[in-house]
Amino acid sequence: MTFDISAFFGYLFNDFLLGGVLTTLWLTVAGVIGGLLAGMLIAMLRMSPSRLLAGFARFYIWFFRGTPLLIQLVVIYTGLPQLGVKFGVLESALIGLILNESAYMAEIVRNGFLAIPEGQREAAWALGVPRWLIVLRITLPQAFRLMIAPLGNSVNALLKATSLASVISVEEVMRRSDMLMQEHFQVLEVYAAAAVFYLALTSLWDLVQRWLERRFSRAHVRATPEVGAGAPVLAASLGRVER
Repeated sequence: MTFDISAFFGYLFNDFLLGGVLTTLWLTVAGVIGGLLAGMLIAMLRMSPSRLLAGFARFYIWFFRGTPLLIQLVVIYTGLPQLGVKFGVLESALIGLILNESAYMAEIVRNGFLAIPEGQREAAWALGVPRWLIVLRITLPQAFRLMIAPLGNSVNALLKATSLASVISVEEVMRRSDMLMQEHFQVLEVYAAAAVFYLALTSLWDLVQRWLERRFSRAHVRATPEVGAGAPVLAASLGRVER
């Protein structure tokens, strides 16, 4: 048996398989957005002075990072109904992806915030800057610049991890590839096309990540003063603060 190049190109433009690509794409986008929002909350709890809240966050991160995503998806879809909690296929996939991703995002966000020198926040407090403005104008921009690389890697990993949702019958690229393979028995051609789709999506995201890194790197260079940092420089970077 030889590789059927015409069948391979046919799968690249197969509407059924392209529909799976769209499902993979929106699962990734939803997982990243939900995971980032939940991860920021978990990160705040992790840095909380409350031992109870910080302990809950540590347990959450430990559990979801320490167990395979595949098991989490299967438990949510087929295990929770035994306890009277039932979700649909897509709901189970989204919940599993978001819960798993948020554990990784939480550590990325926490490390990003902890990397900002405490002296900057203390100087802002001394100037009477409101706490929310300190986070918005000082901490968050710098933390985000530091988080771009690990966030980008996490998004890349999540995009490929969506293939695990095929186990609970979500019709993304992997699941639809399986269905086509079982119908036509062209293993190499089908999965080669699926690999091309994953490579195209990850390469596209790599371009976006590189653009973000260049964009925020230039912004950081422009915002960095040539003289030593101090309260007057900090105040100037914040602009006028209403009192």
